[in-house]
Amino acid sequence: MKTKLVTMAMAVIVLFSCNNANEKNTTNTESNKLQQTIYYGGDIITMEGDSAQYVEAIVQEEGKIVFTGNKADALKKFKGKVTEVNLKGKTMVPAFLDGHSHMYFVGFSALCANLLPPPDGPGNNNKSIIETLNKYKDTKEAKYMIDKLGWIMGNGYDDSQLESKQHPTTADLDKVSTEIPILIMHQSGHIGVMNTKGLETVGYTSKTKNPEGGVIRKDKNGKLTGVVEESAFFSVLFPVVGKSNSEFAMKCINEGQKEYAKNGYLTAQDGRTTKEQLTALKAAAKNNLYYIDVVSYPDMTLGIDYIVGKDYSPSHEYKNRFRIGGVKLTLDGSPQGKTAWLTKCYHVNPEGRNGCYEGYPTMGDDKATKYVKIAFKNKWQILCHVNGDAAIDQYIKAVDAANKEYGYPDHRTVLVHGQTLRKDQIPELVRLQIYPSLFPMHTFYWGDWHIESVLGKKRAEYISPTRDVVDAGLTITSHHDAPVTFPNSMRVYDATVNRVTRSGKILGPDQRLTAYEGLETLTKWAAKQYFEEDLKGTLTVGKLADFVILDKNPLKIDPMEIHNIKIIKSIKEGKTVYSKE
Repeated sequence: MKTKLVTMAMAVIVLFSCNNANEKNTTNTESNKLQQTIYYGGDIITMEGDSAQYVEAIVQEEGKIVFTGNKADALKKFKGKVTEVNLKGKTMVPAFLDGHSHMYFVGFSALCANLLPPPDGPGNNNKSIIETLNKYKDTKEAKYMIDKLGWIMGNGYDDSQLESKQHPTTADLDKVSTEIPILIMHQSGHIGVMNTKGLETVGYTSKTKNPEGGVIRKDKNGKLTGVVEESAFFSVLFPVVGKSNSEFAMKCINEGQKEYAKNGYLTAQDGRTTKEQLTALKAAAKNNLYYIDVVSYPDMTLGIDYIVGKDYSPSHEYKNRFRIGGVKLTLDGSPQGKTAWLTKCYHVNPEGRNGCYEGYPTMGDDKATKYVKIAFKNKWQILCHVNGDAAIDQYIKAVDAANKEYGYPDHRTVLVHGQTLRKDQIPELVRLQIYPSLFPMHTFYWGDWHIESVLGKKRAEYISPTRDVVDAGLTITSHHDAPVTFPNSMRVYDATVNRVTRSGKILGPDQRLTAYEGLETLTKWAAKQYFEEDLKGTLTVGKLADFVILDKNPLKIDPMEIHNIKIIKSIKEGKTVYSKE
C-alpha cells in the first residue's frame, strides 16, 4: 500500500507540473543552484514597522533572508557569489499567510462544475446552472469524479445572486440526470441541493427528521425540495468526499496548493479537516509533495483520537512543510445562506420560515463548552467558526469557562468570520485574548444581499468591523474562506481597505482599514496568528525568504485599484513556486 501511495502521488505531481506559458508553477524546475540571490530595482516593503518602511535591496541565502539595506553594501558583501534579480519597478512584500480557508476543498472544488455567479462563474439563474452541469457531465473532470466518487458535483451556486433569489431544487437537477446522484454546493459551503437519485442514495425521505444542527427542507406539502442545510448537508458531503482514494486525494492537494501559490499565499490553512483528508495531507507530507506550508485544523466533532500523539507539534514545527496547528469547531452557519445564529430576527426570512427567524446553533452551550475545554486542557490552538452574534456569545462563554479551568498563556484562540460581531462583544475578545480572523470580503460578494435581505442596512454596515477591532488593540487577519470564494489575495486586501459592494456601495466606511493595515492582516499579523512571527510576516534578517512580487505598489496607488494588482511571482524560501512571467 505504501509503494502504491508513493507511485500514485508522484504520478499526480508529474501530471500537474505543467501549466500554461503565462502562469507557471516552477517548483519542480528549480534546483538548489540559487544559493544566494539579491533583489533590487523596485519597492521592497519590509512590513517591520507601524508604517511603511522600504529597503533598497534584500539578499536571500539557502532560503533565509541574510541582508536588507543598501544595494551597494549588499553587492560588496556578497561580491562574486550572488545572483542579481532586478525587480524592474515591481514591488516585493512578504509572502501572505492564509487567515482561514479549506485548502483540500479548494483542490476538490477545482474538479467540480463551476456554478459561481459572475464575475467568478456563469451561475446567474437556474437555466445557466442546468446548462453548466449538462456541459460539465461530459467532461473528463466529471467522468473522473463519477468514477471515483459516484456523483456529479457542482460548486458555488448562490441563491442571493440568482434571478429567482431561490435555491435550485430536485426538479431542476433531475433535468441533468435521473440516473447519477448529483450534489451541488452553495457558495457559503453550508448548504447543498440534491437530485432525486441523490436523495435516494443517502436515504433522505419526507419522513426523515432533521438532524441536530441541520435542516432537510420540505415544501408546504411536506415534499423534499432537495435543499439540505448544515449537518444535513455535511453528513452527505463528507462521506462522498471520503470515498476518494490516494490518487484522487493527491490530485486535490496539488490543485489546491497551486491556487494558493498563484495568489501569493505560501502558508495555507486546511480548516475543519476530516479524518480522511488528514490521512491524505499527512501522506503528501511524507512523500515531500508540498512546496508551500500547509497547516491543518481537524474538526473536533469528528473525534480527537486522530489529533493527539506525535502528529501535533506544540512547538509549531513543520515536517516536510506540513503540521497540525490545533483544532476546529463550528457553532453556526452562514449569514448569506441564512443559517447563521443571530440574537435578532433576519431582515427577510428564508423560504419556509415564519415569525422571528434567528437561525440556529449547531450544538447547545454545554457541548460547545465541552469542546473548548478539551482544546484548552490539551493546549491546542482552537479556531471556531462563528458568524452570528448569538454564536459569538456562545463561544465567548465557552472560552471564558475553559480559560478559568484550564487557562494557559498565549493560547491565541481564534474567532473565525465574526460577521455580525457586536460592538459590546469586542471588549470580551480583548479580555480573553481571542484573535479575530474576519471576513470583510463579504462586503463585496454579499454586501448588497445583507442590506436587502439578511440583516438590513444598519446591521449590514457593521459586518466584519475591522476598524473597531484593530482600534481595540487586537491582532486580526482577513481571509477568503476558499472555496467559498477563490483564494484571491488582492480581492481580500481590497475588501479590507475599501468595503465596496458589487453594486458600488461603500458598506460601513468607518470600518475600513488603511492600505498598510490591510497588508498587515495578510503578513505580519497573520504570522502571529500562526505562532510564526519569528519566521514569517516581515522582511527581516533571519526569517524565511518567502516573498511575493506585485506589479504595483499598493501603498502608492488609488486604494480602489488594489483589486487590479497582479501577482507576478511567489517565492518560497528562495525558490520560485509561481511565476506569471
